[in-house]
Amino acid sequence: MFKIGEFSKLTQVSVRMLRYYDEQGILKPSRTDPVTGYRSYTSEQIPKLQRILFLRDLDFQVNEIAQALAHWQDMPITDLLEHKKLELLAEVAKIQDRVDKIDIAVRDVQARNLDVHCNVILKSIPELSVLSLRRRIPDHFCEGDLWFELNRFVMEEHVALDTGVNNLALFYDENEGDSEVDVEVCCLVKKPGIGRGDFVYRLIAGEELMACVMVYGPYQNIGTAYHTFARWLEEHRYYEMKDTVRQICHLGPFNEENPERYLTEIQVPLKRRD
Repeated sequence: MFKIGEFSKLTQVSVRMLRYYDEQGILKPSRTDPVTGYRSYTSEQIPKLQRILFLRDLDFQVNEIAQALAHWQDMPITDLLEHKKLELLAEVAKIQDRVDKIDIAVRDVQARNLDVHCNVILKSIPELSVLSLRRRIPDHFCEGDLWFELNRFVMEEHVALDTGVNNLALFYDENEGDSEVDVEVCCLVKKPGIGRGDFVYRLIAGEELMACVMVYGPYQNIGTAYHTFARWLEEHRYYEMKDTVRQICHLGPFNEENPERYLTEIQVPLKRRD
C-alpha cells in the first residue's frame, strides 16, 4: 500500500488530481481509512491510472473516460479513438471558421471598411405573388440549402418566374434561447400554381412604409449594415419596426463572381409610433 503522497510521487500525478479522480469515481483508492479519511493505493492501480492519463491527453472528458474504462475490454480502443478524432476535427473546423472571420475583420479594419455607410430609403412595396419554402435551419449559413431545394422545384415543375430579380428571403422572429433560424425563401412568380409539401404558393402583403438599405460587397457586410440601420432607428424615433425583415440579393453568387461587387437589399417594414 502507498499513501496518496507516495503514490503521487511514483506516478507523477498530483495529489489534487488523485483526489479529483476519486471524487469523479474513475480511480477510487484501494483503501480509505474510515477514521482519518486517508487514501491508500496499490501498484496494481497504476495501469488504470495510465489509461486515464492517456485518454485525458487526447482531450477525453471525465464522463467519456469513465465510459471508456467501463468498456475497455469489450470495446476496441481504436473505435474510441476514431470517434474522438471525428469530434476534434469538427471542433477544428469551427475554430478555423472563427479564424477566417478574424482575418476578414483584420482586413476590413486595415482597409477602414468596418463601418459600412448605408443610406436608408423609405418606399412602399406592392403585394407579391411568390412560391415559398419555409424551414427552421441551424444557422444563417444553411440558407443556401433552402435556395437549392427551391430552385430544383422550380426547374422540375417548370414554374413561370417573374422577370427581373425574383429572390426574396424573410427572417422571422426567433424565440428566446432558440438557436435555430426561421427562414422563408421565395421566388416571385407570374401566377400562382399548385404547391407540394413544403413548397407553397402564396401572397406576401404589400407594405406602405418600408425602410430599404442597399449593402455593397460580401455578405459579411450585412451584419454591419443592420448596425447602421439600428443607429438610423435611434435617430428617427418616430418610427419602429413592424414586421418580418426581408432580404433581396440583386447581385450574388448566381450572377456575380466577385464578392466585392455583391449587392444585397435589406427591407424592414416600419410603422409610425403613436
